[in-house]
Amino acid sequence: MTISEKSAYLKGLMEGLSLNTESDEGKMIAAIVDLLGDVAKRVTDIEETTIAISDELDEIEEDLDAIEDFIMDEEDDYDDFGDFDEDFDEDFDEEPEEGFDYGDEDTTIYEVECACGNIIDFDEETLESGSIVCPNCGETLEFSFEDEGEDEE
Repeated sequence: MTISEKSAYLKGLMEGLSLNTESDEGKMIAAIVDLLGDVAKRVTDIEETTIAISDELDEIEEDLDAIEDFIMDEEDDYDDFGDFDEDFDEDFDEEPEEGFDYGDEDTTIYEVECACGNIIDFDEETLESGSIVCPNCGETLEFSFEDEGEDEE
């Protein structure tokens, strides 16, 4: 029997006894049964919330395991190259400069700062379209071609 069922059973017993709820003893017993009903409802809500949180944590754990497997696979790929200079590894941590070429001679990456402070990276194709929508605040940023070196309004 669950807590809610036990609480309902006690309430039924109280009603079946035809207690005088106007007497001091009857008022106290009615208040106790009412309190037990409220506690049972809260416990049930907490149990449901705990189950939902547990399910979410299980999903997060699965996602983290997948990420860990992916990272471990990439680290194994680095092992195939043997030891390499630490300075070379540190170069990967640096942020690219505006207009930096990512290795593809035809692709240049531009950067614009929205009024909300969000920095958005985009390519030549987006620049040619004339505008981009900030994913942070939804504002549309338009580009003008007054000077070929300018890429933001």
